Amino acid sequence: MATAPVITPDTAEELDPPPPGRGGRKRRGGAGQAGGHLRAGWLSYVILIVFGLGSVLPLLWSAIAASHSNARLAEPTPPFWFGGRLFSNLETAWTDAHMGTAMINTIFVAGTITVSTVLFATLAGFAFAKLRFRAKNLLLLLVIGTMMVPPQLTVVPLFMAIAELEWTGQLQAVILPTMVSAFGVFFMRQYLVQALPSELIEAARVDGANSLRVVWHVVFPAARPAMAVLGMLTFVAAWNEFFWPIIALTQQNPTVQVALTGLGQGYVPDRGVIMAGAFLGTLPLLVAFVLFGKQIVGGIMHGALKG
Repeated sequence: MATAPVITPDTAEELDPPPPGRGGRKRRGGAGQAGGHLRAGWLSYVILIVFGLGSVLPLLWSAIAASHSNARLAEPTPPFWFGGRLFSNLETAWTDAHMGTAMINTIFVAGTITVSTVLFATLAGFAFAKLRFRAKNLLLLLVIGTMMVPPQLTVVPLFMAIAELEWTGQLQAVILPTMVSAFGVFFMRQYLVQALPSELIEAARVDGANSLRVVWHVVFPAARPAMAVLGMLTFVAAWNEFFWPIIALTQQNPTVQVALTGLGQGYVPDRGVIMAGAFLGTLPLLVAFVLFGKQIVGGIMHGALKG
């Protein structure tokens, strides 16, 4: 009895040749082919480890310094490992700087600024990217031009305005002047020019969608990756903002950065307590990145693959 022929990938390709114009046999697993994987060499790992250690080192040093006494930190040789005063210094910093109130205030301020900036910047970026109106280019240049104005030039008129409104020492004095940023508008405009096809907007309008539905169902889904990046950058910047809050707020109603100025005000500042306060002020950012880092990175990669 004759045996059935064995069909291999090569014989299968001969029996069923590829259609013309496809370039013959496919290359499987190639680096240049879509879906192929690039192998990282040892140099890539070395570079990643060096940059990773460089990023973690400041946080690690603040934790180490926060665990030692002021006398130990004043010695010529700095400590290279944890001491035994970490929790006592953290407790002192938490109490002296009113860190609980400061963190609640900062979460509220940074969260409000982030939401408003992402919302308004997306709407303005969409308008500058896809809508037609008079003096659009001139207005865009004016928005970009505000990025070149140093914030120190606006402090006096801004403080006079909040003093007239009797907002001195209140959180709205920090929130309202920063509810939208020129960088955010420019960033969203540049992203939406490429990521949002005009044909998609026209198709939605042909289907009877008004402007609100176009923004909600077309613009926001297309801008989601850029909105995630802008939100992350805005939240970190608002959390670390020091210059305007130290002018507008007081120690009775501070943000984290303002509260940290109340530490170490004695004749000999306790640097261990100061570093403990700085470590406490950094922890919420780390927690936020651990909780939402996957969504943020996923949004960035989604936008990169989509483009």
